[in-house]
Order: sequence, then structure tokens, then C-alpha cells
Amino acid sequence: MKITVAKTAGFCFGVNRAVQTVHRLLEEGEQVWTLGPIIHNPQTLRELEARGVRVAHSPAEAQGGVLVIRSHGVPAAVMEEARRLGLRVVDATCPFVAKIHRLAEEASREGRFVLIAGDKNHPEVQGIVGHCTGPCCVFANGAELENFSVSHPDLCKKPVSVLSQTTFSLSEWKNSLKIVKRVYTNAAIFDTICNATANRQSEAESLSRACDAMIVVGGRQSSNTAKLHDVCSKNCASYLVESAQELPLDALRGANAVGITAGASTPASIIKEVLVTMTEIKENQDPNVMEDGASFEAMLEESLKSFNTDEKVRGVVVSIAPNEIYVDVGRKQAGFVPVDELSADPNVKPEDIVKVGDELELLIMRTNDQEGTIMLSKKRLDAAKGWEAVTAASEDGTILDGTVTEILPKGGIIAVTHGVRVFIPASQATASRGEPLDGLLKKDVRFRIIEVNRGRRRAVGSIRSVLADERKAQAEKFWETAEEGKEYTGTVKSLTSYGAFVDLGGIDGMIHISELSWDRIKHPSEVVNVGDTVKVYIKGLDREKGKISLGYKRQEDNPWEILKRDYPVGTVVEATVVGMTSFGAFAKIIPGIDGLIHISQIADHRIEKPQDVLKIGDVVKAKITEIDFEKKRVSLSIRALLEEAGESAEEAAEAAEEAPAEE
Repeated sequence: MKITVAKTAGFCFGVNRAVQTVHRLLEEGEQVWTLGPIIHNPQTLRELEARGVRVAHSPAEAQGGVLVIRSHGVPAAVMEEARRLGLRVVDATCPFVAKIHRLAEEASREGRFVLIAGDKNHPEVQGIVGHCTGPCCVFANGAELENFSVSHPDLCKKPVSVLSQTTFSLSEWKNSLKIVKRVYTNAAIFDTICNATANRQSEAESLSRACDAMIVVGGRQSSNTAKLHDVCSKNCASYLVESAQELPLDALRGANAVGITAGASTPASIIKEVLVTMTEIKENQDPNVMEDGASFEAMLEESLKSFNTDEKVRGVVVSIAPNEIYVDVGRKQAGFVPVDELSADPNVKPEDIVKVGDELELLIMRTNDQEGTIMLSKKRLDAAKGWEAVTAASEDGTILDGTVTEILPKGGIIAVTHGVRVFIPASQATASRGEPLDGLLKKDVRFRIIEVNRGRRRAVGSIRSVLADERKAQAEKFWETAEEGKEYTGTVKSLTSYGAFVDLGGIDGMIHISELSWDRIKHPSEVVNVGDTVKVYIKGLDREKGKISLGYKRQEDNPWEILKRDYPVGTVVEATVVGMTSFGAFAKIIPGIDGLIHISQIADHRIEKPQDVLKIGDVVKAKITEIDFEKKRVSLSIRALLEEAGESAEEAAEAAEEAPAEE
């Protein structure tokens, strides 16, 4: 089977820009609302929902946070409503759509009737209509335009502007233009189909002609995905799927050439998953293929065709060499087991599996009477028994233990259990997608069997499902005992600009950046790093949303408590000048607390500006003259110390004058 992926498949510029805008706002710690679904892709929407993104159907529903306008754009009245409500709005309208809005507004101002090619129920078209301040009409195809023209004969004498939805069908646009040019001779025509859409449809048309079947990946609510499916269906069998799980594998196995394309709102990760799944069904891509090209399972099946008890023997290990072991099977011939027939694990060493004196059950592979040897196999007998265990596990859901023996270059791993090689796709090998696989090599893992091909003796497993169940059980146990103020020891899992996510064992909590330190910090990495073990306590719980807010900094380290205890009003401190304003200078008293030295308290005489006396970095002695713990303000005075010093000097001088002179 030849598999070809269209070069133009996946996110277009506008959709990518809108999705990245939402991700950026989330990274900045914003509560994000989108006016309608940001993208016509259910997987992406579920991911964003899990991160706290909410969907508003009108501006009035968006309470707090930021309202993002999706790439489809909105009517002008909607933007006006958002402004009237005082909402914070981020406009992610695709620039190509925004251009159509401007053309519609200009045409209306010029008194032109606006004809719009598109789906009247699509949000992009509704947005365009909302920018027409004069009369307009939406038509879905040439037939609708023809009918409208017949029912409005006077319109042919009036000025007309013709626009299209960015994802409108190229073939329908060409058909419609024939009618426009024939009926509306004074029409101003604007070809506003997006270049990406045009290229995507053109490539899909060409690719579908060269293939037996086409897979179109994308959301069923996506207009451009539906049009791609229509384009491909005219040339070959075409299947619209939202994910790899929906692939009609049985129907595709007989195809010699399969093409893959995807709508503008389809993430690259889903396209890759479809491609990997398709690659796996190719006969020559079996992950169990040996170096000589023969399938291990096929060889096993062949060897068992004439299997009988006479070919099975029991033997005792008498010696171990690097490449084979020698076994006494009670016959005149010397028995040996090559290392590649000892175990399904290609990395194993003989001494790791057996020791001298072990009794083994073996399969006779070949007898050489001339040399007086018998070649035996432990691997094949183990696999025959193990296959029964694997098939039973697939039926009752038993979790199996195995060891990872290979990392496959095309994505996935091989784990050996009961002597059987089990293929585990990359998407099922780790707790979340995208995690590196290299660290799994030679590690013991637990997995379920999710697919068995009895004819080919091939099994597919999932580590991810076991990890998910374990994490779910841990999370349920956590919620049973969780309460505000309770302390936990966790591991820092990831960092964002607004905080650190901590794995508490089955569930994650977040330490907001403001909770990491009593000092001002610009990024969580100034305090913690991924992999750090931290002691935290629960600040807040949202059981409905499954969110946990964590505290990290301790009250005893609160600089205001330290100030209250150790630095009462009247204390003289050495403070470092850290900032200047027109009305004074700020100086750090202790980490986390700056005090203000008002311009009138910097010197014992009048000065024009603080810079006349002080500069950043100066260490000065000052007296704490006032503390407002409620407003978190501290007042300092250098002048008070200068005046006290002056008074002391005067008192000393007076005392000296009053003292009797020595005779």
C-alpha cells in the first residue's frame, strides 16, 4: 500500500493564529472565553476546555477574563455590544476574513447590493452579513443564484458587489461567476476564497484521482473539511474521520494507494495519528518483522504445524557461553540453544535467564546426527504458552507485566510478556502524548491487551490505559481526604509563566506565582524547577471542576511578620536604595519589604529632588517612623537621625560650656 499525505493538510494561517492566541492568553494566566467554539475540531475543544477555556454564545455570557473573537469573525453589532459591556476583547478574526468585512462595508456605503457566496448558517458568513449596512443576499451555489436573479430582475440594472466565504467551493465559485457575468454586467467581483483553501481543494482533487481511497481528517462541523470530502468523493472512495479511531481499516486494507488530507481546523497531532495507524496496517510494516524479513509469529505458526510431544524434550543446563547454552537432554547428541532461540528479548544475555543446573522444557528445532548435535528452542515453546496467556488477557482485561525490548523508529515500542512480543503504539506507551519513549527501553512495564489478530498472532497493548486507571484511583483516594490546609509532598511537573503544576499523586495542583515567594519574582523557575520535590498545602479546592490551588510560602517566612517582630517603629536600619520617584526614594529594609524615604526626610535641609543626595544602590541609615500593616506601607527617615545627631552635638557643646574651667 502506498500512503500519501497532502502537503496542505492541517491548520491554516487564520485557525492557527486564533488557537495560538488562546494558548498565549492561558500561559499569561488569563481566564479565557471564546465567542463560539474557537475551532471546528472536537479534540482541540476538549483540550482547551480542560485548561479552563469557556465558550460564550453572546458577549453578555462572558463574565470576567478575556473574550476572544474566533477566526470566523463576528457581525459589527456583536463587537459594539462587547464594547458597550466593557469587556476585554482580543480579536482573532482571520485577516482574510477581516478583509471581506471591509469590502462588505465599503460596498454598502457605495449603495451596492452585496451578493455573498457561502453557507448562510456558517458563522463566517453571518459575520460578513453583519458588516453589510445595506441589502445583501447569500447563495450556496449557482442554482440558488440563478433563482434569486430570476425573482429579482430589476437588480441587474443596479450596482452589485460579489464576495465569497473564504472556504467556498472552487468549482461552485466558477459556476456562479458565469451567472454573475451573464446577468450582472456592472458587478464588482472580489475573489475572496482563501489561497490556502484553493490550494487544499486543488491538491485534494489531484491526489484523489491518483488513489483508490481518500481519508479526509477533520471535524464534521467544519465547512472546509466537508468540501474536501465532496471534492475527493467524486474521484474515489472517500472517508471523513475525526480521529484515527474512526478509520475504516477493513475497507482500506485492500487499497493499493491511499491519500490523506485534512481540513484547516485539524491539528497536526491527529493527522500524524491517522498516518501512524495507516502505516501499521501495511503488511510490510509489521513491527514484529525480523532482520531476515520473516515474521516471528509466522515462523512460530509454521513450527507448530506438526508439533507433537516427541518434539518436546526436557533438559538440564550444563554450561553457558556468550552465544548459546548447552543442555543435557538424555540423548547421545549434545543439545544447544542459540541465544536468539533462548528469549524473545534480543538484548538479553544467557546468564540473565538461566544458570547451570536449571531444568528447561525445550522444542527440538533440528537434529544433526553427523555432528551429533540437537538445536533446541526455548523461545518458541514460551511463545506458544505465552500466546494463550495473552489471548486470555485480551478477553478478561487482565493487566500483564512485560519488559520493553525495542524502541521502534516509526513510533512505538515492543514489550515482551510470557515470551510474546507485544506492539505498543507511541500513543499508548506513555501517560500523555508526545512524551519521549527512549527512557522505557529495558524497563519493566504493565499494560493491557487492546487488540489481538489471531490469524497473524499479533497483539497490541496499552500502557496508557493502566496508568490512567492507576491515576484515577489515586485521584479518587485524594479527593476522599482532601481539605483546605492539609499538607502534601509533591513533585513539580511543569512550569508556566503564571505558576507551577505539582503532581500530588494521581492529581495535579497549581502553585500560583504569587504563592511561590514573599519576594517579587518574574518566573516560577526562580524558586522551583521541574522534578523538584516540594512541600505544599491546599489553599483552595474546586471539586466540581477538579481544580486545586496550592500554597508554598510559609507564614513564618512572611516578611511583614518578621518586620512586626524584629523591627518596631523607632528601629534604625541599614537600607539599600532600590528606586527613585519625584516625591522620594524607596529603600529595601529586608527582603520583600521596601520603605519610602519621603523627599522631606532625606536631608536636614530642603532639596529639589532625591537624586541630589541619593542614588540607586546606596546603603543608608534610616529610622522607621511609621508602619501601616493594613496597607503594607513603611515610612523611613534619614532626617530624623541627622537631627538627633545635631541635637546630641549641641547638648554636648552646651555641657562643655557649662563645665567649670580647671584652675
